[in-house]
Amino acid sequence: MKTKAVLSQTEVSQILGAARTEARNNQWAVSIAIVDDGGHPLALERLDGCAPISAYIAMEKARTSALGRRESKGYEDMVNGGRHAFLSAPLLTSLEGGVPIIVDGQVIGAVGVSGVKAEHDAQVASAGAQCLK
Repeated sequence: MKTKAVLSQTEVSQILGAARTEARNNQWAVSIAIVDDGGHPLALERLDGCAPISAYIAMEKARTSALGRRESKGYEDMVNGGRHAFLSAPLLTSLEGGVPIIVDGQVIGAVGVSGVKAEHDAQVASAGAQCLK
């Protein structure tokens, strides 16, 4: 039987704090979502000034990354590369900004960010996802 790490509220708080710090250091108003490996919500924070829809988009980016076991940008690249069928895939958001949280080679959750340019969303998400290393 295999074993793997799981996110506790301690790690979720650390991840949220690292992502929030990255966003604030760059003066980016974003929403930050954290999910477990099944895409279930663990945390959501919408920073002051961020559009309400970003909270929904951030959660979907995180869910996509957790369930797909990869950055959500990979799906965006597929669609932009001509594989338009991915637009109809269930439980999938083809937008950059979802980053998996990987511990000991296993995806244990993901961070999704929305509110600014796609590459900046991904930068904030990466800051959160990588803070446990």
